[in-house]
Amino acid sequence: MEPVIEVSHLCRTYQVAQKKAGLLASIRGLWKAETRTVEAVRDVSFRIEPGEMVAFLGPNGAGKTTTLKMLAGLVYPTSGTARVLGFQPWERHDAFRRQFSLVMGQKNQLWWDLPAADSFELHREIYSLERARFDRTLAELVEMFGVDKLTRQPVRELSLGERMKMELIASLLHEPKVLLLDEPTIGLDVVAQSTIQRCLREYNQRKGATIILTSHYMRDVEALCSRVLMIVSGRLQYDGQLGGLLDRFGRIKLVRLQFEELVPEGLDRFGECKIIGPVAELRLEKNRVAQALSAVVDLPGLVDLSVQDPPLEDVVAMAFGSGAEKP
Repeated sequence: MEPVIEVSHLCRTYQVAQKKAGLLASIRGLWKAETRTVEAVRDVSFRIEPGEMVAFLGPNGAGKTTTLKMLAGLVYPTSGTARVLGFQPWERHDAFRRQFSLVMGQKNQLWWDLPAADSFELHREIYSLERARFDRTLAELVEMFGVDKLTRQPVRELSLGERMKMELIASLLHEPKVLLLDEPTIGLDVVAQSTIQRCLREYNQRKGATIILTSHYMRDVEALCSRVLMIVSGRLQYDGQLGGLLDRFGRIKLVRLQFEELVPEGLDRFGECKIIGPVAELRLEKNRVAQALSAVVDLPGLVDLSVQDPPLEDVVAMAFGSGAEKP
């Protein structure tokens, strides 16, 4: 089976103006501007199969959004190639544009002062959707997102979570085969995040859509994606299963000790120790866990002991730090 997205040695550089302080420097800049080259994306290659839901992770400025824009055809690469649904995105063929959607959590596509239903009608005209198909798809999406009573309300009167649901509905009306999501849950509360996660998972199962998701909320990643692409300083540092990310970068284990009453003194000799009431939590390097367990198992008053992986967001933060290149 052919991959839906195939990226090979993709690069994108920018020339960024550099201005020195002072009036004289500003005048000189009118004749000879100083610039420096910024490598936003450097030699990135990956393949995504039909129906996959893939998390695209990285710190701010890592190149995630630039990569998504190249896959959507909004930005030309400096070098390298990409194929999405068999098309070269930046050629912007109509047949390609009818089969994907790009949703950016900080960009609006709905008319602010109009009800979302009117923007949906505009999308029907843009994509030349048949009335029967449009009505059927809209009804399914409105039911899925639970917003049937909100579509006639002006967008400016909706909450952030409600607006994001409307944005996603608008992006799905033409039933895209590829969905590029750039921070779709940014700023949303936990309930709204959970609803959008459920709806995206259901859409993926119903339509078999291929989804790339960027997010700083690890709940999104854990709920939706089994595969992770991690980019740092424009370079792809990891491509594999979410569990493999924990194995590769999760050098820390959390040892949780619960005592009957007070926590004994001296536990900090094993490593970083956090104490809350009768519970102590040790953060230890993996190779020190066995030694620590053999020493604490006979401590007086110990009633429970567990060893856990650290939260995913901690592992990802460590991965960013280990993969980042010095400027």
